[in-house]
Amino acid sequence: MDHFESIISTLLEAEGYWVRRSFKVNVTKEEKRLVGKHSIPRPEIDLLAFNFPKNEVLALEAKSFLDSTGVSLKHLLEEHEVPEGKYKLFTSERYRTIVFSRLLADLIACGMANSKTKIILGLAAGKVYQGRSEPIREFMSGKNWLFWSPEDIKQKVVALAERGYENDPAIITAKILMR
Repeated sequence: MDHFESIISTLLEAEGYWVRRSFKVNVTKEEKRLVGKHSIPRPEIDLLAFNFPKNEVLALEAKSFLDSTGVSLKHLLEEHEVPEGKYKLFTSERYRTIVFSRLLADLIACGMANSKTKIILGLAAGKVYQGRSEPIREFMSGKNWLFWSPEDIKQKVVALAERGYENDPAIITAKILMR
């Protein structure tokens, strides 16, 4: 598991979510055909975060991109009939619809959701191209998707330092840095 995903998981848990990591969605052969890629591997969602009182599940992609140019709005705005690239769930509506439909069915089968559970797509970005988080936030908000910018993540990590002691690397690191 990716360490960035682990930090985001800790932040979600601090906000009251129950988190599952690297969740594989069991799309069928027929669903793969409908997606347009009959031989794709099972889609994997970085983090599923459950908010039981709201009956919501965040399907969150965690992209650190710390030593790259970062998440770019240009790439999120792409639209693909057949899923491709790093942002498949964001850029292919048909793929997202099929994957989320199967995800809900999988969660119901596991006893982790019900037919009224709402799935919300989200993105946690460790770095954004040229620091341009606000246009991404506006785009994501317009789609009713969740976006945690690097600034949001930093604020949430700082808040971890205020928590009581827990033997969690992210919380310990926050406490050390904020002294």
